[in-house]
Amino acid sequence: RFESAPVSGTTKSTMGAANAAIDWSRVERVKAGDGSGLANKASAFGAPAMAGNLRNNSIFLPWTKPAGTQTLHMIHQGSGKPWLTLQSIAAVQLKEPLNAGFSIRKTITPVEQANKGLPAGSYTRGDVLRITLELNASSDMSWVALTDPVPGGATILGNGLGRDSGIAGLGEARQGAAWAAFEERSFESYRSYYGYFPKGITKVEYTLRLNNVGEFSLPPSRVEAMYAPEMFGATPNARMRVEAAR
Repeated sequence: RFESAPVSGTTKSTMGAANAAIDWSRVERVKAGDGSGLANKASAFGAPAMAGNLRNNSIFLPWTKPAGTQTLHMIHQGSGKPWLTLQSIAAVQLKEPLNAGFSIRKTITPVEQANKGLPAGSYTRGDVLRITLELNASSDMSWVALTDPVPGGATILGNGLGRDSGIAGLGEARQGAAWAAFEERSFESYRSYYGYFPKGITKVEYTLRLNNVGEFSLPPSRVEAMYAPEMFGATPNARMRVEAAR
């Protein structure tokens, strides 16, 4: 189950013209008092550095060619048998839902709509929308984060602030065994954090009021296990158009 021989020496990697190496004499465990081990101090990719995790044991190799096939070569020179976790990262537009342990489906239902004759995806300033997010987990997971972006200037109702409509937010449903440990209604997105997310379907709803006129391109909606970033789900959001009230 566990490797008995300690790892020492150097692990070298090459891909195209890029190369890097890990010196295992510099690999150490993060301590609770280290700056990189404090809460909300994240590494470049993946989970935050927490006490007990290793550091100086990762490398990043950029793809040097815009297209074509490249081969990654890894070799370890020294004792022990280190394990390899490989992650590919590409800045490409998401055009269809991506499911890797999670799936997410989003539905937009108008609660108050001034002009019901507008085409799909078009609304009027002041309209109130009910956002339904259906999350499906393939297995039980701990510490899961949900992020759903909102158009610029929109207000997520339910903060209890002035000019907040309590009536418009009535009827928001919660279904499933997962219950949020914390919800954040910011100016850019709706975020929900779950300490424990059981296998199966969970539905979350929130209410949104559109305040600004314009055409908005939103990033994908995403749900992921915070300490297992390879377990995630994402779905693209269509462009949203908000017209001035007449």
